[in-house]
Parts: sequence; structure tokens; C-alpha cells
Amino acid sequence: MRKKITVVGAGNVGANVALRIADKELADVVLVDVVEGVPQGKGLDVQQSGPVQGYDVTLTGANDYEATANSDIAIITAGFPRKPGMSRDDLLLANYEVIRTATEQVAKHSPNCIIIVVTNPLDAMTQAALWVSGFNKNRVVGMAGVLDSARFRTFLAMELKVSVENITAVVMGGHGDTMVPLPRLTNVSGIPITELLDQATIDRIVERTRNGGAEIVKHLKTSAYYAPSAAAVEMAESILKDKKKVLPCAAYLEGEYGINGLYVGVPVKLGARGIEQIYEIKLTDDEHAMLKKSAAAVQELVDVLKQKR
Repeated sequence: MRKKITVVGAGNVGANVALRIADKELADVVLVDVVEGVPQGKGLDVQQSGPVQGYDVTLTGANDYEATANSDIAIITAGFPRKPGMSRDDLLLANYEVIRTATEQVAKHSPNCIIIVVTNPLDAMTQAALWVSGFNKNRVVGMAGVLDSARFRTFLAMELKVSVENITAVVMGGHGDTMVPLPRLTNVSGIPITELLDQATIDRIVERTRNGGAEIVKHLKTSAYYAPSAAAVEMAESILKDKKKVLPCAAYLEGEYGINGLYVGVPVKLGARGIEQIYEIKLTDDEHAMLKKSAAAVQELVDVLKQKR
């Protein structure tokens, strides 16, 4: 039986998610979007790349959710993108309606699937998807830390002039300006970056990581999509293949790190059951304070959403 992934939203992120899934031959894809013709056209375009690229998957474009039935994973990318000067928080209420509608349909047609949320503001939107779906917390996960740590690794590799493949980075907290990159736990083939870079350089790279999305918005006048799509597909692959990769993701915490009832970015094990384990790292007092501050920023958004439920 071939695997099946629903991708909600056929914009820049969703289309690239579909393309990356096809390139890896992970699953057949149903690309859903409210705009007539867009998912159908992009789905055909990606499928017609198969003979050249050497992949053999089926891509279906649709404006409703009938074709998505019995998907193994649903990746929700639909929503309004950031524009210059907008924070992720500005998107909150508009994208809540998008997430609510999409999650209702996904849960109705694929009640056993695992949901990966990409829509911003990420942590709050993932919390909304949990509420609306009624799924167990392990089956609703947010894509944040994989992207944020990829940005951290990229900037470190650029600075150190080493292969990005040799860098292991840890980024926790909410997906936004209060995220918590952890230099103490970041290394190059086991060598701590604190032994390779001075504190001023590390601080500069941490700050650039926190503003990584905004930097791209400044150039493109819209949100990033190549790296976010790559991050979402890495998560989907770990789930579909039961790889049990340890990745930083937005997970629902119930007491871990002293945080309760909230989605926050932490290291998790991703396997066939979704989030199979949450890793609780021993943090320094300063790191824990930054994580608490980040969680408080997420809580503010969630409190606003609670009034809309």
C-alpha cells in the first residue's frame, strides 16, 4: 500500500513540499487549495517532472478534501504570508480561521493521520490544530525548530567555513523573535562552537538566526519557502519511515521544562506514532529563563485564540 500525504495550501511552501515529497518518492500527494486551478495545475506540473527526475508518484490537485481521504500525514501550509513590517503575531487571527477550516476537513477525512503544521504564527496555530482535530497530542506537531536550527547551522558554517553537515545545532522555544538557540549544546563534529568562536560572534549569529525569517521577508517581500518546505518534509520522512529522528519540533508540553498546556519547540523523537518522546535537556538558569520568556510570548497568542474558540 502506497503512502499518502495531504498538503494543504498550494502556494510557495505547499508546492515545494509537494515537489520535495515527489523527489524523495515518499508518498502520493494530494495538493489542496481554495483557489480554482492552482493545485490542479501545480500538481500536474510536478507530476510531469517525474520522467525527467526519475520519480514515480501520483499528484492530485483539488479544491475540496474528498481526494485526501485516508492520508497518512497532513501538512498544513495554508495561510496568509508575512509581508514586510509584519510580525508573525499579526497573522494570528486571520490564519486561525484558515487552520480551523483545514483541520476540520483533515480530521473528518483522515481521522488516523498525523498533522504537521507549518502556518504562522507556528506554535499558536499548532495549538489550534490540536483543539480542532481532537487528536492525541502526539499526532499534532509543529514545524519550527528544524527550520530554525537549519538557519543556525547555515550561519555557523558560513562563519567557520566548514561543511554544514558537520554542525549539530539546538534551537528551542517559540518560532519567532524569542526563540532560544543554545550555543552551549551546538558543535562542529563534537567540537563546541564556544571553543571555535568568540562570544560576540556567537551572539551576532544567534541574533541573525532569530531574525532569519524576517531577513528573507525583507528581500523577497514575502515569507521563505525553500527551507521551510525542506524542514517539513524531513519531519514527514521520519514519521513515514519510522526513522525515529531526534528533531526540534513544536510539541505539546504537560509539565516538561516547567511548561504546561502549551506548544513550544523542544527536541522530540519522531516516528510512526508521531511524537514518540520529548527530551528534557538540563538547561542553565539563563537558558531556562529565555525558554520561559519564549513560552510566555506563545501563551499570549494562545490566550487570544481561546477567546475565539
